[in-house]
Amino acid sequence: MRLIRNRPGKLAAGSFASRSSIVAVGNFDGMHRGHQALIERCREKASAEDAIAVVTFEPLPQAFFRPEQAPGRLLTVHQKLSCFRTAGVDLVWMMRFGKELACLSARDFAEQVLISDMRAKCVVVGEDFRFGRGREGDVVMLQQLGSAMGFAVETVPIVESDGQRISSSRIRQQLEAGNFQAAAAFLGRPYRMDGHVVQGANLGKKLGFPTANLKIRAQPCPIQGVFAVFARSAGVGWRPGVCNLGWRPAVGGTEPLLEVHFFDFDKDLYGQRLEVQFVAKLREELNFESIDELVVQMQRDEAEARACLKQVTLPD
Repeated sequence: MRLIRNRPGKLAAGSFASRSSIVAVGNFDGMHRGHQALIERCREKASAEDAIAVVTFEPLPQAFFRPEQAPGRLLTVHQKLSCFRTAGVDLVWMMRFGKELACLSARDFAEQVLISDMRAKCVVVGEDFRFGRGREGDVVMLQQLGSAMGFAVETVPIVESDGQRISSSRIRQQLEAGNFQAAAAFLGRPYRMDGHVVQGANLGKKLGFPTANLKIRAQPCPIQGVFAVFARSAGVGWRPGVCNLGWRPAVGGTEPLLEVHFFDFDKDLYGQRLEVQFVAKLREELNFESIDELVVQMQRDEAEARACLKQVTLPD
């Protein structure tokens, strides 16, 4: 899979596609079943000579326009690209969303991005797709531009699960409620976070609860609290554990961190990529009057997580 990231101050740098492409356009935050349907339609429309392509945006437009109200990120860039690769995408243009792109008219977006840069033969979007300066463009305008410029437009109907529309915002709601089964049904896979294990303050180890610590790359994070989890790294298969995800008020934390305590395991994982699958939310983050109170609560959390995970099959 080929990845393109445009340089700062440059919207495009010439034609990126070496052949005609079938292009899906969207934010793809979560790469949920609705997003997967877009790429599946691209595969259905593509001939052997066509590239299956995606045009997406980083940061997400909502985070650019209203950073203080930015929704929780469901995927890191690394996870999103991994999902595209698994889906069989040939070419990804991850456009840097900023003032220049925000000011581009719908017509110019179609002409410059879809035609000149992506050589689009067909553009695949959702029914509620909007594009261009001030969200002036919709599916009808895209179809009109396609007729004038020589590309087809395919719209993919809304995908539902148990009568509910699948969307990134609904997935965030399920995650915030600790309903990981419903979130997995929307995503088409379990909700997971990943990252490289970094050096911490070793406080957990001193308290009898050594942790593997991950910085939160996808911010703002859609969830926080204490969770029963399964986690794995390249050298360690899926193992049960308990994690704290958040700011750690009890120990004066200054940045969000994901701390995973594996049960019955003590191995150095520094520098390794760790993948964490969330199973159940145990509680919100709390502050404590003393370290002793914190340790007592951590013991309770471990016992509850162990009981919870005994009833769950290890991930594949």
